Amino acid sequence: MVSKDDFLYPRGRYYGQVKPENLVFNSNLQEFAQRVSYICNLETGGKLPPEEAYEQIKDLWKQLKRTKKQLKIGENPFQDDQDNQDQPPES
Repeated sequence: MVSKDDFLYPRGRYYGQVKPENLVFNSNLQEFAQRVSYICNLETGGKLPPEEAYEQIKDLWKQLKRTKKQLKIGENPFQDDQDNQDQPPES
């Protein structure tokens, strides 16, 4: 049976490189997208003024950028290639 939280806050499966920081960032990214969707729907429905919607999305974006920086996502893109050279290919 599907729970209320699964319905309201769906989560997509992660297919990228499995590292703790990538999983955390993916979770944050999905939450960002969900919240932006809610804000857009409230603004479209006239429940939230456009300026307030913009400010809320801007704040969410700043939070996402901050977590990306804290997790060091994309700062050393070639590190994984060097790490994998020492390991045999997966069978």
